[in-house]
Amino acid sequence: MTNVTFPNTNGLDITIAGLLNLPAGFDESKTYPAVVVSHPGGGVKEQTAGTYARKLAEQGFIAVAYDASYQGESTGEPRQLENPHVRTEDVSAVIDYLITLPYVDNDRIGAMGICAGAGYTANAAINDRRIKAVGTVSMVNIGQMFRNGWDNSVKDSDAIPYIQAGSDSRTSDASGNPIATIPMAPLKEEDAPNEELRQAWEYYHTDRAAYCTAPGFATARSLNQIITYDAFFKAEAFFTQPLLTVVGSDAGSKWMSDDLMARAATTDKSMHIVEGANHMDLYDGESEITEAIGVLAPFFERTL
Repeated sequence: MTNVTFPNTNGLDITIAGLLNLPAGFDESKTYPAVVVSHPGGGVKEQTAGTYARKLAEQGFIAVAYDASYQGESTGEPRQLENPHVRTEDVSAVIDYLITLPYVDNDRIGAMGICAGAGYTANAAINDRRIKAVGTVSMVNIGQMFRNGWDNSVKDSDAIPYIQAGSDSRTSDASGNPIATIPMAPLKEEDAPNEELRQAWEYYHTDRAAYCTAPGFATARSLNQIITYDAFFKAEAFFTQPLLTVVGSDAGSKWMSDDLMARAATTDKSMHIVEGANHMDLYDGESEITEAIGVLAPFFERTL
């Protein structure tokens, strides 16, 4: 594993920080398939994305986990901006870097992500034909989650106050006030509405997986972009790459993986259900990750 930095080529004057994982027995005179691994909303490359990238490298892939623009060790202001359109473009920016590496086979590049990173990966695949296959783990379409709730129980129109809150935050920010923020997961255990989201608090804010560059919040102005964003927009026309979704049987977020499975145009699509697992178990549960990699690695071997 090597720390790397490279320019974001999307015109944002941002440097992206990543962890480049090379397979055992790596030979720079050969070429290898590569997989881009995108972290959850509020996460960083050293957490679950780094785990999956390392596991994929053990299976023979070059794998890059990276910090989103404005987050982690990547540059960009304001800090902790969670703009879904930028995060989608980040996936393509990592591919722009990979194709400069002589040992990456440019015709065998795949992408995967966890939670919101999986949704961004799906959207990137709709936009970028260089992505030849997509894997997702505990996928979240961040727009759906913020406007419809964790369990899809809220109507779109009821989310208008959140758009207003994002607009108000932009006004406040532009007026020189301290940057307003929102939690990406519960910041306190008592704020969690259910056990899954209590585990999200635990993951990000205790020794379970807390990391110094992952404060667990986003700028409130991000609500303007998040609420109206659909990671699966035009999937029925343009998502034609092979797709594997991995999801826990007890995940409250499973409905979003179901949605992409229904909407994606590809005929090469399947879902692997990890029995008894919830959303967070697939972040760091040893047996759950082993099972997930046990299907993701053969999927990428076949499709790349």
